[in-house]
Amino acid sequence: MSEVLNRGVADIIVRAELEEALKSGKTLNVKLGIDPSGADLHIGHMVVIKKLKQLQDLGHKIFLLFGNFTGQIGDPTDKLEARKVKTKKELEENARTYVKQAGKILDPKKVEIVWNADWLEKLTFKEVIKLSQIFTVSQMLERDMYQERIKKNAPIYMHEFFYPLMQGYDSVALKADIELGGTDQTFNLLAGREMQRSLGQKPQSIITVPILEGTDGRLKMGKTTGNYIGINEAPKDMFGKTMSISDNLIIKYFELTTDVPLEEIKKMEKAMAEGENPRNLKVKLAHALVSFYHSKELADKAEQEFANIFSKNALPDKIEEKKFPKGEHKLIDLLVQSELLSSKGEARRMIQGGGVKIDDEKISDENAVIKLDKEYLLQVGKRKFLKIKP
Repeated sequence: MSEVLNRGVADIIVRAELEEALKSGKTLNVKLGIDPSGADLHIGHMVVIKKLKQLQDLGHKIFLLFGNFTGQIGDPTDKLEARKVKTKKELEENARTYVKQAGKILDPKKVEIVWNADWLEKLTFKEVIKLSQIFTVSQMLERDMYQERIKKNAPIYMHEFFYPLMQGYDSVALKADIELGGTDQTFNLLAGREMQRSLGQKPQSIITVPILEGTDGRLKMGKTTGNYIGINEAPKDMFGKTMSISDNLIIKYFELTTDVPLEEIKKMEKAMAEGENPRNLKVKLAHALVSFYHSKELADKAEQEFANIFSKNALPDKIEEKKFPKGEHKLIDLLVQSELLSSKGEARRMIQGGGVKIDDEKISDENAVIKLDKEYLLQVGKRKFLKIKP
């Protein structure tokens, strides 16, 4: 139980209540709500899934709640503008991929999948108005993101106030004893406690987990910022991306994303403070992640290939090849069409940052055009290579 309450935990509300509940021997209803706005999970998502796994191992009932209703409204959390919403069909398709990916950690046979449209769609307008009476407008406007919008004279839409109300009602519908979430979800999680209390249920306990910074060391890990490590990425890409993280994140990554014992992590932290090369610890971290999401054998292979490329300044043993129509092509288009980068914006930023090479020559012109009449070697960053030919 100590691991549940201490490792990778930002806050517990209310700790004494949760400790009492966990010691009671009662099977608790544990809820994690997800609006599946994308199709892929990264290791930042898995921080809270790992906490869910710890509670699953203690024998509690796990609810993986997908917001096929709330996702159509859009969670305004951490947004300085209204979030773009998805259709119900898109959300449900994404959710099915989430379940499969979460199954890399959770025992799927011991998880109950629920959809909040099952109860939220049935609420009448009168019932919604009654639920909204639990909260005040001033409570909503206390949120930092709204204060920022007010300063910037940016719009705040009425429907955004209903998001925490809906998330809170999810806890009522499931009679949740515990709800998990990132620290950016604290307001919404507290709404669940308030709504349960107002409707005669015992308020849920809350466990929040830290937000994991991405490989850039600054922003929250995410696909839109391109600073993520996807759990379905190829072993060599997962290994290489891990090796690129900031030195100051090594220990945090070990604690939140791996099962390496805390005693061992503390020894590594001490060693680094005493002069240990951070690169050596990153190799251990990268190996641990690839082993966890793939296998030890593939982790060994990824480590060896990384050493070949970076220590010996060699190219990978195998480089993928792709054909394109003969003639002139914009470099930005090739980078996206070849799937080396996910968008033109990301390609533009990578070129401007000096991260794109053609035949080992750095390209700095974002408007560069390639005359494709022979084979070229494209390199993006330090890890991605592709041969393109007509």
